[in-house]
Amino acid sequence: MNKEFFEALELLEKEKGISAERLLEKIQNALVIAVKRNYVGAENVVVDVKPEKYVLDVYIRKTVVEEVEDPANQILLEEAVKIDKKAAVGSEVGIKLRPKEFGRIAAQTAKHVIRQGIREAERSQMLKDFQSREREIVSGYVVRVDAKKGNATLEIDHTEAVLPKSEQIPGEEIREGERIKVYVVEATATEKGPKIMISRTHPGLVKRLFELEVPEIYEGIVEIKSVSREAGSRSKIAVYSKDENVDSIGTCIGPKGARIAKIIDELCGEKIDVIKYSDEPEKFISAALSPATVLKVEVDPEGAKSCKVTVPDNQLSLAIGNKGQNARLAAKLVGWKIDIRPESGFYGEE
Repeated sequence: MNKEFFEALELLEKEKGISAERLLEKIQNALVIAVKRNYVGAENVVVDVKPEKYVLDVYIRKTVVEEVEDPANQILLEEAVKIDKKAAVGSEVGIKLRPKEFGRIAAQTAKHVIRQGIREAERSQMLKDFQSREREIVSGYVVRVDAKKGNATLEIDHTEAVLPKSEQIPGEEIREGERIKVYVVEATATEKGPKIMISRTHPGLVKRLFELEVPEIYEGIVEIKSVSREAGSRSKIAVYSKDENVDSIGTCIGPKGARIAKIIDELCGEKIDVIKYSDEPEKFISAALSPATVLKVEVDPEGAKSCKVTVPDNQLSLAIGNKGQNARLAAKLVGWKIDIRPESGFYGEE
């Protein structure tokens, strides 16, 4: 174990981002296992590592005795003093092994365990990296797309993650070789290694895109209160600013719609309604149902987060939306159950 060995560890640390200290710990454990397998019965195996001196030595420690009963763990005094002049009966001496003395099987075993240790270290580091980016946006390079299932495999910082078809925006076409933004939902440890859940349909993607495009949100001047989304079709986002001089909606839309246009492009043309948040449920619910006009909001007196909303007869279909989408998104945005009724009280009239 010479200078080149430790330099190789340093190179691994730079290339893979794995701690050299952690690798050495794994290698120490691997060598202990290999020696114990090759020297059957040896109980006290010590691996001494001194990276600063480029030293890695392996010892079998044996107890000094007058009569040997267990050769694997005991040594005669006359043999012990050849190794350590201060050796005495009852003390221990370390018998240094040379790498070639490990034997072919021990060397192969050590190599296998070291490789396994490196893989585990890589997986652990990868999991740690992705857990630190949970609920964040990352950019990934599309390595391949499964022609049958439609799943896309992305390379994100030298790590592969699968974007399932179900987590892709309906209608979007992901091509091999392009870079796309994804939302990291969760990173968990499994028996097969880290599992990275990424998505382009999660409401969090919309929220993070606004934070990237709108400096006032990142700086805390404008706050995103909630997001509801039906990916590929429409999203609603509620924003708020404590500063009365700041137009929270206009800030998010940007000059001539420039800011929101970038987000819409990233989301494959998905429509986005920017809503002004209010602490007053009646005002917030009315705004959430836009573009429909709301005449009245009656809140359930029992406080069950339920309400009845009255709209002009000719705005009923607009308030409900295509297949109930507008009402559904509004309900998710405010977290209330919304019952929409026409002003005349009769459904189905224009």
